[in-house]
Amino acid sequence: MDTEAFSLDLEARGSLSVECLVNGPIQTNTYFVVSGDEAVIVDPAWKGEDLARHFAVRHPDARIKSLVCTHGHADHTGGLAGLRRALGDDVPFLLCGKDAYTARTHPASLHAMWGIDTEQPPEPDRLLAEGDTVEFGDVSLQVIETPGHTPGGIVLFAAANEGNIAFCGDTLFPGSHGRTDLEGGDETTIMHSLAHLFRLLPEDTLCLCGHNGSTTAADELEENIFVRRALHMGY
Repeated sequence: MDTEAFSLDLEARGSLSVECLVNGPIQTNTYFVVSGDEAVIVDPAWKGEDLARHFAVRHPDARIKSLVCTHGHADHTGGLAGLRRALGDDVPFLLCGKDAYTARTHPASLHAMWGIDTEQPPEPDRLLAEGDTVEFGDVSLQVIETPGHTPGGIVLFAAANEGNIAFCGDTLFPGSHGRTDLEGGDETTIMHSLAHLFRLLPEDTLCLCGHNGSTTAADELEENIFVRRALHMGY
């Protein structure tokens, strides 16, 4: 897709609620995103059977429609295998096509780097690209490609009745951005992605990150030197 021509659908529609669980060896934020009687799990990081049990207790009337990862690093995909055992193979795993290789190879890399073992994720059932949507309940998550931390990083944006929200994975952190010194990372690329992202996001967007706390697009436009530099230098 021509990113210059891409724009978000900003018409508010549908209702959602979000629950964050911090889990796994690198304290990853896993998000249960519920709309009506359907839900998606974003970045199931660790111990998928435990995630499935927690979801069933907290959201007994909702069915998990899909499992979506913002990128292929093992600290974001480590719970997929367990969730599949708990939920069945008919719950699809969604990932940007440009990160399929990362998801396949990163568990071994994580073990080699830090001695952390994570389960090998299944192959993705649907490969996402910019402009795609993930539908559940009465809301739609819109896919924005944001490579740089990995080749296939994405942000998932929803214009919901409760307000604009974006699941940013490791593309964006409060005052910073994701690491680019790992395999597949690139500093120039993530600067382009930050500029692209912040030309799209409304300033009132709540940005939910892959680690640590949340932020808003307005705060990052004001305080994040990387975002400001990316936009100022015309990336």
